[in-house]
Amino acid sequence: MNNINWEQYADLSTDQTGVATLRIINAGSLNILGTPVIKALRAALQQAGQQEGVRVVVIRGDGEKAFIAGADIKEMANFDAASARNFIDELRQLCDGVRNLPFPVIARIPGWCLGGGLEFALACDLRIGSDQAKLGMPEVKVGIPSIIHAALLPRLVGQARSNWLLLTGEILDAQESLSSGLLNRVVAADQLDEEVNRVAQLLAGFGPVALAQQKRLLREWESEPLETSILNGVDEFAKAFETGEPQRYMNEFVQSKQKKS
Repeated sequence: MNNINWEQYADLSTDQTGVATLRIINAGSLNILGTPVIKALRAALQQAGQQEGVRVVVIRGDGEKAFIAGADIKEMANFDAASARNFIDELRQLCDGVRNLPFPVIARIPGWCLGGGLEFALACDLRIGSDQAKLGMPEVKVGIPSIIHAALLPRLVGQARSNWLLLTGEILDAQESLSSGLLNRVVAADQLDEEVNRVAQLLAGFGPVALAQQKRLLREWESEPLETSILNGVDEFAKAFETGEPQRYMNEFVQSKQKKS
């Protein structure tokens, strides 16, 4: 991973507020996920995770046609079982890398978001789409099942919607995706960057330790029994006060209220 020239397929930049933007490049107009692109994104995310001061990452495709319109069918058409396993495990590791970063990740979705691209988006913490977004899992149409992070679908949208999406392969428009829970927010296409930036700046202004705690808890809650999550939450709440963040942000809140009164 360390020897990969990831900058050929991924552009990573960070502004002064700690918002990092990871942009997919040189992957076609639809930002298709082939093996070189997947490896580059994994390396770029590792780089972001090691940078001091990063508070949030925005992932976007190049252009406005798509976030990611799926995995590379031309590459997959020649797979045998071994190469198929290697390819999909690379994609699994990419998605796991996003889920395990210690800060929030936002997927910017202007248009198509399909198959492996939707799995990648589901691994992100927040998904903000334009009213031109189209989301779906059409893998069954090309002879393969939707797997790895498609497994998040029943938790996100319920079993009935997951059955429909995965068995029919039909594509949802932006409003259907919003109402089902695939998207967290939908805005007009010309307002997408403004909304993504607003949410990114909002998150960047919060305490990074608290956000890391919250993200870790969200991952744990996906698999833990409810009672375990509740009891562990007591410990996490107490640990937060060892960081100094609650004291700082609470005192700032109190002072701002006093100035207004």
